[in-house]
Amino acid sequence: MSTNKQVEDQLVLPKGVAAPARRALAGAGITKLHDFTQITETELMKLHGMGPKARDLIREELAAKGLSFKPGS
Repeated sequence: MSTNKQVEDQLVLPKGVAAPARRALAGAGITKLHDFTQITETELMKLHGMGPKARDLIREELAAKGLSFKPGS
């Protein structure tokens, strides 16, 4: 039986993240929402296909779950 934490960890991306950003994340091995806590926003933005809209959507989803990107630049 799955716990709520396990279900949250399975959430990958918020709705509205475009296909190029999804492909960039898949190529980087980012498969769970929690994976974003291991990278900085600067690292995220270096991925080819990642744009400010996707970053903002991900940031909002992280904040809604009480998470954030890794501190630093």
